[in-house]
Amino acid sequence: MPDHRTLRLRTQRLLLRPLQLADQMALYGIHSDPLFARYWSSPPWTDPAQALALIEQDQRDLAGGEHVRLGIERTRDGALLGTCTLYKIHASNRRAEVGYGLGPAHWGQGYAREAVGALLDWGFGPLGLHRVEADIDPANAASAAVLTRLGFQLEGRLRERWIVDGVVSDSAMYGLLAREWSAQRLDGAQGQGAAGVAQGRE
Repeated sequence: MPDHRTLRLRTQRLLLRPLQLADQMALYGIHSDPLFARYWSSPPWTDPAQALALIEQDQRDLAGGEHVRLGIERTRDGALLGTCTLYKIHASNRRAEVGYGLGPAHWGQGYAREAVGALLDWGFGPLGLHRVEADIDPANAASAAVLTRLGFQLEGRLRERWIVDGVVSDSAMYGLLAREWSAQRLDGAQGQGAAGVAQGRE
């Protein structure tokens, strides 16, 4: 698997790049917010050391090429808005899952669609993926809208798949194929970001 530690993706407003040690407190601020964690796969963080551990683990994962999490940096001021991730990358089947999360202060401004769109361009392009999947809480209407605007199709619902901090929830499973992404890019079908929570669990 290739080493992704130098990966950089740019959009009109954003730079997607590996997390750095300097991101520790900004990342902790995002993940310790109960509003952010409402639809996430783990409870709110309670210790900045959790952010440091994630950053250090990411460096190892990026080197191995099987998990690609990138910080979402706003270029005009360098603020870390959140992260987006391709994980469970399955080389032989050319398949991966996508996850994303933004701090609540940055919801409703189209950043999730912009960041995930850039990650999909890279995933279906240089990485050569055939299929990308997403798992969200069915109650997360804003995230469902982001995925739909990106061309994902709802493919099913898995009952009571998550138990996070004692709360049981289902998974809404979405899928997107490379040919569908290419066709939509040719058509210029890029909607605007949805308001509210825009994140896919990882």
